[in-house]
Amino acid sequence: MPYLKPSLPFKIILATLFAAIIIGTVYGTMMYAVVQSDRSTVERQDSLLALVVGKMQDSIAHDQESATVWDDAVTHVAEGDREWMAANLGRWMNSYFGHDAAFVLGPTDQLAYGYSAIEANEDVAFASVAPDALKLVKKLRKRLADGDTAGTSDRSLSIGESDIVRISNRPAILSVKPIVSDSGEIAVDEQHQFVHIALRYLDGDFANTLASEYLFNDLRFEWRKDGREGRSVFPLTSRSGQVLGYFSWVPFRPGTEVLRATEPVLAVGGLLVLAVMSAFVLLLQGRSSRLRESQSRLQHLAHHDVLSGLPNRAAFNAAVEETLVKSQAAILFVDLDRFKNVNDTLGHPVGDKLIAEVGSRLRSAVGTGVLVARIGGDEFTIIIPDPKMNLVEKLAEDIVAAIRSPFEIDGQPILIGASIGIAVSSSGSDAQDLIRRADIALYHAKEAGRNQFAIFGQHMDDLIRTRRDLERDLRTALETGDEIAVHYQPIYASNARLIGVEALTRWRHPTKGLVQPDTFISIAEEAGLIDRLGEIVMSTALTDAKKWPELIVAVNASPVELRSETYALRVIGLLDKFDFDPRQLEIEITESAVLEDEEACRRNIRALREIGVQIALDDFGTGFSSFGRLQKLDVDRIKIDRCFVGEYGKPGSNAGIVQAMIELAHAGGMRATAEGIETPEQQAWLINAGCDELQGFFLSRPVVASEIERLRSGAVHEGGAAAG
Repeated sequence: MPYLKPSLPFKIILATLFAAIIIGTVYGTMMYAVVQSDRSTVERQDSLLALVVGKMQDSIAHDQESATVWDDAVTHVAEGDREWMAANLGRWMNSYFGHDAAFVLGPTDQLAYGYSAIEANEDVAFASVAPDALKLVKKLRKRLADGDTAGTSDRSLSIGESDIVRISNRPAILSVKPIVSDSGEIAVDEQHQFVHIALRYLDGDFANTLASEYLFNDLRFEWRKDGREGRSVFPLTSRSGQVLGYFSWVPFRPGTEVLRATEPVLAVGGLLVLAVMSAFVLLLQGRSSRLRESQSRLQHLAHHDVLSGLPNRAAFNAAVEETLVKSQAAILFVDLDRFKNVNDTLGHPVGDKLIAEVGSRLRSAVGTGVLVARIGGDEFTIIIPDPKMNLVEKLAEDIVAAIRSPFEIDGQPILIGASIGIAVSSSGSDAQDLIRRADIALYHAKEAGRNQFAIFGQHMDDLIRTRRDLERDLRTALETGDEIAVHYQPIYASNARLIGVEALTRWRHPTKGLVQPDTFISIAEEAGLIDRLGEIVMSTALTDAKKWPELIVAVNASPVELRSETYALRVIGLLDKFDFDPRQLEIEITESAVLEDEEACRRNIRALREIGVQIALDDFGTGFSSFGRLQKLDVDRIKIDRCFVGEYGKPGSNAGIVQAMIELAHAGGMRATAEGIETPEQQAWLINAGCDELQGFFLSRPVVASEIERLRSGAVHEGGAAAG
């Protein structure tokens, strides 16, 4: 049989068929790879979302324990101290942890305190939560009665109950925790057990945060599956197994994107099949590599601070626990001094660059094998395993010196400092206790004058306890008002005429004697008592000054008071109550108050000046960029700080600076008052320099109100000049 040579059309068909088989095989292989790649990515996103929601429940319960496992919480809640509960169990939970609502229930489940970020009326807010919350409270109280401690650990200090529920037609996590003693010294039985309820909604901001942080495309919460293809869904399920709704998003499908990009290339034909396959493999590998890099970056961001690149608070806490399992450790808490002034005066971009530079210097100072972390703001931490005290102290000294050395940011020289608290673990120390001790030591380093370090000792705990006792006694003193007294330091004109008095607060403790204002005023500010203290002082001063209509009475305003939106209203209310002439009152403010919240300060100053109250800037010259700030402040008088006056007559004295201050005040239409005059030479120098008013121990020490009557009558003051 003769051999039949294939015809041209047959060859074309065969070649086409062969090319189609090759292209089909390649395309089928690609489709399989696409499906596998997409499936793997979608499964990872499903697992990631399940992990985040689960950890959110644990995180909310852990957040609660920062305030519910605390002796102070047991005491203040039992006393019904709503102000304390608002500061520590309500607003603070919202501002620091992002909880949407918080409630405190009494032993009979009555509402003792409530806070909601979206509903001002606490009863209305709790009514929407009560049906689900009370079920969890009932379970918790039963477990407490049965002595059930299941679920407690070194991280979870108390039992609790939580669930995912539907609140006000929104998905939310509810968590209930008992308020218990952290020291174990305060026993709480069933008849006196208070509980804390925390609420966090899972839609809105929570969904947006998930989408941005974990790269979920078009993430949203839906009550029902909408049936649309191409979207992944994750069921949000309560403890009972009830599906409350779904998180829905467009899944990331790297394989599909690559396939769409390469389909036009496949049309070229069989000659390019191998090249296309190679390109596809390279593209797919590149996509997978970028996906791994993206996941690696997410993992890095979860445990590192974006600004400095250092480990963050979560990584630091984990490192402390891991280190203590293997060895002893020392913790250094580093807090920057005067950093806020940098932000306020040079701007946050410069502050951000400064934080990065500080992180770099800390890494250089500690060397290898030592973890440096940034836990927030201007606070850094260092963990040293197997510490030797002489080396730890040397490292602390090196860090203080390194931070004190000038920085240069954008050509601007910047001087800051560092205070360091050090705690060293002992046998049986746990991470939280070690961190608490380092924090206490840092507090003492700052109290001692900053730019130094302090090592935790038992005496520090005693001092903290003493401070708490003083806070308790101060509350009692402010309730009765019997122990708070007001003395007055006379203010003289340059011609020795008595023109005014400055009201000074005194606290005569029944057992401790005279407590210094520097001590109890800071306690009042921290404990939220400064408004009550200021009201007592202002009321006493206005009552006494009614007898001295020709004298100006100056009353100091705490920075905390001045930052309050209601300060001016309270002063105006007292002026009305005592029928006091506003023009006879002068409020003394400090430059630090203005730096911390200039807008609120300016509003209060403006409101008081409009009714005739005078404003004086105290401690002038000791602040940050004082002359620039003075141009923006509307004040009547500046008070030159005693540190400038006390240097008179010494080599390198501040005479020229004081002269410039006086001339600056006069150029701005203000009066100048000098503080701290202790010698006749200082008095004569300031009078010759043109200072308007004088104040100091040489002229008169602070005296009681009855002594002011004597001085008004023309008696001679302590410095020897007639107060006529």
